Amino acid sequence: MSSSDTTASAFGDSRERLAAIHAAARHAAGGPRVARPLPAAVNPPALSAWERWEMGTIDGSPKPSVGRKAAERRNAPLQPTQPPQPKIDLADLARIRMEARIDGEAEGRAAGLATGLAEGRGTGHTEGLATGLAAASAHAERLRALARSLPDALRRAEEELSSAVLALALDVARQVVHRTLKAEPEWVLPVVRDLLNTEPALRGEPRLLLHPDDVALVRSSLGEEIEAAGWQVRADDAITRGGCRVQSATGELDGTLETRWKRVASALDGDADGQPAEAP
Repeated sequence: MSSSDTTASAFGDSRERLAAIHAAARHAAGGPRVARPLPAAVNPPALSAWERWEMGTIDGSPKPSVGRKAAERRNAPLQPTQPPQPKIDLADLARIRMEARIDGEAEGRAAGLATGLAEGRGTGHTEGLATGLAAASAHAERLRALARSLPDALRRAEEELSSAVLALALDVARQVVHRTLKAEPEWVLPVVRDLLNTEPALRGEPRLLLHPDDVALVRSSLGEEIEAAGWQVRADDAITRGGCRVQSATGELDGTLETRWKRVASALDGDADGQPAEAP
């Protein structure tokens, strides 16, 4: 058998097999169909002894040649290559998670602290304002009470000051009198003369008590008047110089310096209080 006969026989067998395949496909799709002639594209052209036969496509579309496939592969756009996936280290992953948790806790604490500070400032300002207002009100009330009591306090201070000034003045005057009596002892004579002229006159041999240093002066100056009144002159160390006392069975006349000072102080104190002064 020649090569042409062999090729024709192989081609005929291929057509028979292809027709059988189409018949089986039609039967599976819905029963026997009317046989239709194959498209012209299915019928392969006559091949020479040096051409390679390739089976056509089922739908009749032309099958791309090998050269065309190679050209399409060359002209096809390059697909982007995926970068290699990094390897995950479990220790690094745990460290990252720990750092994220620490950062989250720190941010939460900072936010909570800021919120707490803001709320604390607001609450503290309100409470501080209320406390300050209460303290200011109490202080103002104390000032009003002090203002109401100021006149009484001034009056008491004036009275105390007047008493202190009076006591100081009397003490100074007493010192001056004592020095004056030492320099001028005759100041006792007017005192004795006032007692001699006091009414009613004392009876029953009155005794005139004088400081020992004043006895001689009184006798030499008022001796006749004393004898006329029937008085007796006696020295008494208890009598301060410049003063005297008369004692009798019917009464007593006090002309001592201490008693006269009390009278003067009472008179001055009465003047300071706005009361009429009594005669010394």
